[in-house]
Amino acid sequence: MKIPHDLPGHDLVEKGIRDLSQKSVSNEALLVSIASFKLRNLGLTIPELPDRISDPEISLYRSLALTRENGAHSAYNSLIRQLVSFSRAFAIHQRNVALDSVKG
Repeated sequence: MKIPHDLPGHDLVEKGIRDLSQKSVSNEALLVSIASFKLRNLGLTIPELPDRISDPEISLYRSLALTRENGAHSAYNSLIRQLVSFSRAFAIHQRNVALDSVKG
């Protein structure tokens, strides 16, 4: 399913899905994995996180801490907010697409 480019955070989600499909563990892949259940329920195909990663939330925070020392908490919260914004906007988009198909 194509992700509209006017949705907030679409770039993070697209990169995360692409990285997961290539078995690459990036911050974006970890972020998408955190919301994989919800994103799948919205109709997106989300590849599984490699088995060596047991908790994407902790893994993402640790990854951010490696490069942002004191700013890991802020960076983590910012990414989560972007993910929530994307999920909400995508749900609205899906609802509008469904309504249009009923009307049309």
